[in-house]
Amino acid sequence: MKFGIATFVTDEGIRPDVLARALEDRRFDSLFLAEHSHIPTSRETPYPGGGELPRVYYRTLDPFVALTAAAGATSDLLLGTGIALLPQRDLIHTAKQVASLDHLSGGRVAFGVGAGWNREEMRNHGVDPKTRGALMDEQLGALKNIWTQDEAEFHGEHVDFDPIYSWPKPVQRPHPPIYLGGESPAALNRLARYGDAWLPRAHTSPDEIRRVRQWLADHGRTDVPFTVFGADANPAELAGYRDAGVDRVTFLLDTQPETETLETLDRLAKVADAHR
Repeated sequence: MKFGIATFVTDEGIRPDVLARALEDRRFDSLFLAEHSHIPTSRETPYPGGGELPRVYYRTLDPFVALTAAAGATSDLLLGTGIALLPQRDLIHTAKQVASLDHLSGGRVAFGVGAGWNREEMRNHGVDPKTRGALMDEQLGALKNIWTQDEAEFHGEHVDFDPIYSWPKPVQRPHPPIYLGGESPAALNRLARYGDAWLPRAHTSPDEIRRVRQWLADHGRTDVPFTVFGADANPAELAGYRDAGVDRVTFLLDTQPETETLETLDRLAKVADAHR
C-alpha cells in the first residue's frame, strides 16, 4: 500500500515546493491538493464536516499553480488535485492546465475531480447545482476528446463546441488518470463510466470499499485502483484499508507553517513505514 498527503496549500502555510521536497524525502508517493476558487461570505449550504467552515477553505492557492511549483521541486512525486471542482471550471482552460502540468512534470498528474458541495460557490460560477452532475459527465467526455484528438469537438446539452486545436497533449497516454471523488450512487456510476481511479473519503469503511470493488467488477471494471482521501494515522484503520485492497492512503495534513509541518510529516512517515 502506498502513502501520500492530502492538504490545503494556503498563503499562511508551508510553500508547495518545500512541502513537495519534504514528501519525496520521506518516501511519500503523492500530493493531492484541494480547490476552492472562493467562498461566498453569505452561505446557506452547511459545511459537510459540521460546524464552522475552516479558514483554509477560503485561503487555498490555485491547485495547478501550486502543483507546478511542486513539480519543479521533485522528480517522482505524483501531483494530484483532491479535488478539482470540475462543474465550476471552464472546460477548455482546464484541459489546457492539466495537459500543461502533465507536460512540465513529465507525466505525473492525477486529475482528481468532484461535483462539489457549496451551492452558493457554484452559482457564482453560473452553475445550476441541480444540473452539475449532468454537466460534469459531459465535461469528462469532452476533456478526453481534447486530450486525445488533434481536432476535438463535443456536442451535448451542457457542453458544446465545434472542432478545436489544443496543445500540449498530455504525456500520459491516453490521458492523465481521472480520479473520481464521491461515494453516492451518482458518483459511483460516473466512476464506472468515466473514471480511472476512485478517491473515496476516509469515512468510507473497508466493507464499503469491498462492496464497491465487487460492484465495479460486476460492471466490467476490474482495473480501478482505490486511493483513500484524507485519512487519519490510525493503525487499525490503515490495516482495514490494506486488507480491503486499497492501493493508496493519503493522510490529511493540517495547514501549518514550515517547521510544524515538517515535524508532522516526520511522525506520519513513521506510521507509513510501518504499514508499507
